[in-house]
Amino acid sequence: MSLYSAVMPEFERYNAGVLGISVDGVWSHKAFAEDRGIHFPLLADFEPKGAVARDYGVYDESTGMCERALFVLDADGVVVWSHVSPPGTNPGADGILNALEGLDSERRPVL
Repeated sequence: MSLYSAVMPEFERYNAGVLGISVDGVWSHKAFAEDRGIHFPLLADFEPKGAVARDYGVYDESTGMCERALFVLDADGVVVWSHVSPPGTNPGADGILNALEGLDSERRPVL
């Protein structure tokens, strides 16, 4: 996730913001962000646990965790690109940037 803070100027070129969401609680997110130098919001999908992850189809009932997934939403909130990474794999930012580049200016996210 530190990578996304580092490439934030690239996201901003497309008027895109970054949010991190996990089933961890607020205090865990605070410690994680401070430790990793993350400067974008981390949201807690804590209660009811995994509700957002379930809506996006990336909640694993057997482990109680969500998969490492990336989504790009357009200005209307429509998912225009997604990627689920295998456990332990850093998905990088190239796919996100390519998806943002592919959106025309009317569909680009609005901060």
